[in-house]
Amino acid sequence: MTTTVDTATHNEVPASPSRLPRVLTAAAWPLAILLVLHRTLITAFNGTATDDFTTVYNALSRALAGTPVYDQAYHHVDPLYLYNPGATLLLLPIGAVDSFEAARYTFILVNSLAIIAALAILTRLVGHCLRGPVLPVATALAFSTEAVINTLTFSNINGILLLLLAVFLACFVRSFDSAANNAVAAQGVKSSSPRVSPHALRYIAGLAIGLAIVIKPQFAPLLFIPFMRLDWRTVGTGIAVPALLNIAAWPIIPGAGDYLTKLVPYLGETRDYANSSLAGWQAYFDISNALYFPVWLLTAAAVAIGVIFLLRWRSTDTLLWTLTTSGLLMVGVFTLSSLGQQYYSMWLFPMIFTVLLSRSAFHSWPAWLAAVLFLIPNSWTSSLWPDFGRWMGTYIGTIGWVLLISVTAATAVGWWRLQVKNPA
Repeated sequence: MTTTVDTATHNEVPASPSRLPRVLTAAAWPLAILLVLHRTLITAFNGTATDDFTTVYNALSRALAGTPVYDQAYHHVDPLYLYNPGATLLLLPIGAVDSFEAARYTFILVNSLAIIAALAILTRLVGHCLRGPVLPVATALAFSTEAVINTLTFSNINGILLLLLAVFLACFVRSFDSAANNAVAAQGVKSSSPRVSPHALRYIAGLAIGLAIVIKPQFAPLLFIPFMRLDWRTVGTGIAVPALLNIAAWPIIPGAGDYLTKLVPYLGETRDYANSSLAGWQAYFDISNALYFPVWLLTAAAVAIGVIFLLRWRSTDTLLWTLTTSGLLMVGVFTLSSLGQQYYSMWLFPMIFTVLLSRSAFHSWPAWLAAVLFLIPNSWTSSLWPDFGRWMGTYIGTIGWVLLISVTAATAVGWWRLQVKNPA
């Protein structure tokens, strides 16, 4: 046991374990603040050759000027504007800012703050106080990852999407907690938690996931989570928001019809650069279907197995089930779809937060190895092994995603077998 020495009496006095969280909090906040400021004001403001914001700003400016938004050259690898008309309508105020630099800097700041807000929501969701060490440690770690660094440096919208994801998950989980508290209160038993309408929480959850879907359709599979709890408010709102936004945008956005005739066919193609999905792996190395499809099917089967076996906890441990299933569905989308970029891994943060629960796939070292692989910001450029360095730069995330899928599926099956053997 750690001890300290009383200099007056020379007696050893046990160090209080309660001091450790305070010390960790005090140490983590300066690191977190400096990393946030550096990544936001220096790295991101400096920018890089990859610039997602300019493409979006120019497209929104074209829309406001009445020029067709999707009038682009689809035969080269320069960044293309990929948002649907509904998302374009939602983002249109950005194009109204006259100063490009002011718009870009503000956009970076908003995304940085959104990431911190999302981490705060997840910290509270897993039962920890914002004054404790969890939030500063999570912030410092997050702003050290490839996902956050590149999201801010490329000036894209993924930070805001992480916040929408956190709101969706938190409101969905809390809606069932709130329903349970209200049921207890109805029986005349006082609850320590305030009574909150679960209906309102579910509509907010649907609004959040609907906004995420209209910007990035990759979030659509997450509607599986409320569907499996028969939460029609969240599901209905999550479907209605992107549908209504696109209906409203169609007569407003110039050349909206080109989205279906020009952009959708392009989105159906698998690009062979900056693509960490299995399809990108096949395209880059020109791998035969005889090898690709068995790997793809095995990975898809692992996702399905994990999702199915996790269903056992959808009612008994809504928090664990929701966070773990959301991560498994999202990593499945990254890996199995036609386009997966490593910085999408930011949307796996909610799943990683389950490490603070009594049960988690992240209670094993293989899951952390997977997280390190897809979150580490290292450059693999090598003068001795240039090809290997180039491959690792793109596909280290793929390895991590596939490993996380395998670990999560195996863990879910292990939990199920243990519970069947020991039902108590």
